Amino acid sequence: MQKTIKKIIIFAVLIGLVAGGYYYFQKRTTVPLEQRYRTQAITQGDVAQSVSANGTLNPVTLISVGAQVSGRVSKLYVDFNDHVEKGQILLELDDALFAAQIAQSQGAVQNVQASVDLAQANEARMQTLFAQEYVSKQELDQATQALKSARAQLATARGQLQRDKTNQSYSVIRSPVSGVVVDRVVDVGQTVAASFQTPTLIKIAQDLSKMQIDTSFAEADIGNIKVGQAVKFNVDAFPNRSFNGVVKQLRLNPTVTSNVVTYNVVVSVDNPEQILLPGMTAYVNIMVNKHDNVLLVPNAALRFKPKLDDTQSNGSASAGKTSTDKNIDANQSNNGQMRGRKKASQDDISRGKIYIIADGKLTPIEVKTGISDGRTTEISSPTLKVNTQVIVGENQTDETAASTPTSNMRFRMF
Repeated sequence: MQKTIKKIIIFAVLIGLVAGGYYYFQKRTTVPLEQRYRTQAITQGDVAQSVSANGTLNPVTLISVGAQVSGRVSKLYVDFNDHVEKGQILLELDDALFAAQIAQSQGAVQNVQASVDLAQANEARMQTLFAQEYVSKQELDQATQALKSARAQLATARGQLQRDKTNQSYSVIRSPVSGVVVDRVVDVGQTVAASFQTPTLIKIAQDLSKMQIDTSFAEADIGNIKVGQAVKFNVDAFPNRSFNGVVKQLRLNPTVTSNVVTYNVVVSVDNPEQILLPGMTAYVNIMVNKHDNVLLVPNAALRFKPKLDDTQSNGSASAGKTSTDKNIDANQSNNGQMRGRKKASQDDISRGKIYIIADGKLTPIEVKTGISDGRTTEISSPTLKVNTQVIVGENQTDETAASTPTSNMRFRMF
């Protein structure tokens, strides 16, 4: 019995020694909060909120030159990038069929003209005979009707001749405007068929010094875009250069793709150097809001969420609350921020939470958040000032180094 009691006492002493050593080791290896977390100071300055999208550069006026008649391309006078003037001949179609039709129509006109001359002579003769009472009134009326019918046939023949001449003139394709040829889809010898619709032969950009960007913005952003707003954009051809533009038009016709609604926004662009070419991809940014001289925190500070054990050690922030209550509060805070982003209040302000280190503990601070430029966010709080250090993340290397001996200690214990 005494041996059993001695074993129990020895075992209890050993457990106490191990527990005490483990507690001492934990105290020695615990890293201060200042070293475990990365912090960054609150700054004061200007912040601008913008929305962005991709678009395509296009000429303001792009003319598609087509053909009203069918035929084979016999001559081609222009090529890509050629400057053309209004009325300049671009190409010609083979007009052999049109010439034959004109000759046929001219023969028809001459034939009908002869009929008119005969009917006119008959009508004059009948007038004379009727005056001498050698013919009846009915015979005179018939001669007059024959003259009118011949004249109508002559007008029809002349109209047919004029139509054939017009078709022949359509075989010569002229430029409707002055500009630059940006596309040519036919070659000499190619047959153009204009039976059902007008085929496009050549595309002419009227003025490349004035261009526009056709871009699409999501319906969540379209409410902040107004005509006349300043636009900045970049293109891949000049990655180190920024270009300016102005919102010209918000088109009311929506586009729905995979249940995503977008609206076409047209941006007017000056291109005096003509270095911006049609078809280039433009990365558009439109500034929709700007606040000056406000408190700014990094967005990482608003996204930071401490671990559960850190929040439990924070007496000032979580006294009297269980871990379940804290999780509920955190979820409610997250849900509140999501609702605030989806539905902005009247003054464009929503709620948020950031953490600071105070008296060796993590302390959450409720703030009002405003607009953001993607890196920093405007905040408003009576307890925060410029240069206050806020937590933006954890030092993973320090935490790993501190936790490694502890894990090894636990492994040796068991």
